[in-house]
Amino acid sequence: QVQLMESGGGLVQAGGSLRLSCAASGSGFSGNFMGWYRQAPGKQRELVAHFTAFGGTNYADSVKGRFTISRDNANKMLYLQMNSLKPEDTAVYYCNNIFQSFSWGQGTQVTVSS
Repeated sequence: QVQLMESGGGLVQAGGSLRLSCAASGSGFSGNFMGWYRQAPGKQRELVAHFTAFGGTNYADSVKGRFTISRDNANKMLYLQMNSLKPEDTAVYYCNNIFQSFSWGQGTQVTVSS
């Protein structure tokens, strides 16, 4: 069973940057298909960035060019570098695979002030 723990969120002004981390523990983790989700108040959880089967990456249009997903498979870590943050990026951010087959962690709150 894989456990996920997100960290790195905080309060930042618009235009600022944050780097989120996701630490995975337990057996069964693979960096393939891992991604970052976010859920803003009153909205559904959305996938904003993820790895494909062959190491490629996909991004939601809303974050393309501003966010960069990366990983350290040996240490079971996933990262999200977020630049040029906007108030609409405010949300709780989670990591999981695109099948959402791991238990959700607590998430990490990102708040972007205008």
